[in-house]
Amino acid sequence: MDSTRTVVLAGASGFIGTYLRRRFQEDGWMVRTIGRKGTGSAGAAWADDAGMARVLNGAELVVNLAGRSVSCRYSERNKGVIMDSRVSTTKALGRAIARCQEPPSTWLNASTGTIYRDARDRPQSEFDGELGTGFSVDVAKAWEAALESAVTPGTRKIPLRIAIVLGRGGGALAPFANLARLGLGGHMGDGWQKFSWVHVEDLYRSIRFLHARTGIAGPVNVASPEVVSNREMMHLVRRAYGARFGIPTPGWLLRAGAILIRTETELVLKSRWVQPQKLLDAGFVYSQPELGQALLQIARSRP
Repeated sequence: MDSTRTVVLAGASGFIGTYLRRRFQEDGWMVRTIGRKGTGSAGAAWADDAGMARVLNGAELVVNLAGRSVSCRYSERNKGVIMDSRVSTTKALGRAIARCQEPPSTWLNASTGTIYRDARDRPQSEFDGELGTGFSVDVAKAWEAALESAVTPGTRKIPLRIAIVLGRGGGALAPFANLARLGLGGHMGDGWQKFSWVHVEDLYRSIRFLHARTGIAGPVNVASPEVVSNREMMHLVRRAYGARFGIPTPGWLLRAGAILIRTETELVLKSRWVQPQKLLDAGFVYSQPELGQALLQIARSRP
């Protein structure tokens, strides 16, 4: 009898999905995929409910990362695509799982730590965090509501409120590192906004951890327990990449620059203080709990 464990990665063509696929395969899992285009015999496309059901059937875990990048201006058109790319794919997964004879036991669906309010006064945990307002929060709420509404009685569903993911080869670190190399890696805005983050390896390890612990339910914050200010974060980025100094960037200049390069300033100006209380209470041990060491590891790792 084949004892290979099977995971389905949905919407996993980017930096995070590529890393998760490699790590699951290294740990002996069979990886199937769902995306805009099916990947060989192991894949299915979003438009094919029956095909998705075949891919999902018999798998023990599904991880959904689908969603258009938010690195753009929030025009009405872009907002519609950002919202639909998350909500429609989550609903499609729910329909496909409902068709399975052997549905996955666990469905981990991406959400975002930015669902919480701008917080400089105290951390925001799963138990006492206050939800924020604005477009990004509306997206996160709708995303989680789509997961909650899926009728999958044989499948445990957990929204992952993921902080900013750091790792080599992509993600949010690249623009910060590039600024540091150019001598522009000073603090942004007043620099006292909090920066919640997680190393991509700890994202993978938390996925494995949550799948194995069937008693954990509801939203889970996936973030490092160490939260730093933007000032400290940029200092550590400069240290990791050998930059001796960094010119600060005031908020007004960030906002003007964001318009020119067609993006939003929320990534750097919103204060994210995400507390991973459920993971800590369950005994999760981080491989990279300190930002300084995590950045050094990323900067020194091979491409």
